Amino acid sequence: MKTLQFTGIIIVIAGSFLPLVHVPVIGYWDYWHIDHSLAITAWLLALLAAVLAWTGKKTWLQITALLMLLLFALTIMAVKTKSSDFFSFVPVKAWQSTLAGTVTLSWGWFLEFLGAVIIFLTAKKRVK
Repeated sequence: MKTLQFTGIIIVIAGSFLPLVHVPVIGYWDYWHIDHSLAITAWLLALLAAVLAWTGKKTWLQITALLMLLLFALTIMAVKTKSSDFFSFVPVKAWQSTLAGTVTLSWGWFLEFLGAVIIFLTAKKRVK
């Protein structure tokens, strides 16, 4: 089970360097380009998960995986709300919402959530 847990941790870390958001004209952003503090928080949670997986603290590992899932969900909500502010320089309100709709999520989020779910599911205690 530790192998699967560490696989999930590696997937989460790798996913943070993959394209997560596509901003028109600017290009793709990874976690670091979205927000430095959120990226550091995700990496610290992955480090904590690695330590907990190594020591066998399954309950705390599940809590850490849930915190990762919560962080990813909050980041997606923040990106969606911030995208409307990103185009605030446009004078027409209808154009602002249209341009904000062009900011799209990318395939890297799939790996972020997949890694956290793998960590969560493999940390369950086995009943004998």
